[in-house]
Amino acid sequence: MDVTDSADTSGYALCTDPADSASTTGHVLRIDPAEVRKHFERIGRFRVLVIGRSNSGKTTLLQCVCNATELPEVFNSNGEQRSYHNIENELIFRSNPGFIFHDSRGFEAGSEDELKLMKDFVTGRASTMKLEKRIHAAWFCIPLTDHDRPILAAEEFFFNECNTENVPVIVVLTKADALELVAIGELIDEGLTMREAKPRAGELAKQMLGKVKTRIETQLDECKYPPKDCLSLAGINRDSADCNPLLRCTANALNEVELQKLVISTQQVNFTLNIEYAVK
Repeated sequence: MDVTDSADTSGYALCTDPADSASTTGHVLRIDPAEVRKHFERIGRFRVLVIGRSNSGKTTLLQCVCNATELPEVFNSNGEQRSYHNIENELIFRSNPGFIFHDSRGFEAGSEDELKLMKDFVTGRASTMKLEKRIHAAWFCIPLTDHDRPILAAEEFFFNECNTENVPVIVVLTKADALELVAIGELIDEGLTMREAKPRAGELAKQMLGKVKTRIETQLDECKYPPKDCLSLAGINRDSADCNPLLRCTANALNEVELQKLVISTQQVNFTLNIEYAVK
């Protein structure tokens, strides 16, 4: 990865209006390419554990974050190409190699071996002294296609048994668009025609999302290691998809300023978000 090129497009030095910066934080933090290079050389790339059952939208989410249409390349610790089926393997997109992802594939099966593998991986990667090998954040995908039962045994195990005190976990409610179809069905059951139901479905789906999100947050907050935050993302399979909320949420959840800079620097195509953090 050419860090200098990445840093030049990261947007950290793009806050040019002193009035704008004064109205937010009162000073401008300028991150030049040389300093960004130091972050990459010391920390490596931003490493994320992505968790979720099958068909929860994990791959689509990563493609959205990395502005990619292709599937990621998969490597083992020696840099050799491998298949997905090992949580230790690294998933990297050519379009944005600043991120390294680990996939929890198989975790949702809930077998004792898979659960132990997940626990051992989180424990080891959360506490390692090698910052470049550490998991910097985790994104836990929960699809709203299963909104009636969003939290299963595997999810409860993770938030009760996997020590994530040193790793911010963000719950991402994916496939929120599915609630609009559910809303249309409920309105039709109430006696409306399809023509009448469609204009009203959006507002009802929004209300349903609020209730499901509150239920999930309440349940997970009671766990031993609750997530740092929870947000919903809809339409991440569209060209106009916006992953800013997830990246902003992740950056805010990080305890180390240098990791905040790193996650924003890796998002090469996102000028607005980079400018926002440049003035903090």
